[in-house]
Amino acid sequence: MSRLIAAVTTVVVAAALAVGAALGVVALLEATPEQPNTPLITYEQAGEGG
Repeated sequence: MSRLIAAVTTVVVAAALAVGAALGVVALLEATPEQPNTPLITYEQAGEGG
């Protein structure tokens, strides 16, 4: 009976860890990083400057 309880406990703990890891990954993927609003490339418009 002791081995059965140990096996069930192991399965429950493993399942809880898997669910926690999955929720953590989903939370990380849904987090939007703060990005600056400065363009890396700018194009000159016709009629501007020299």
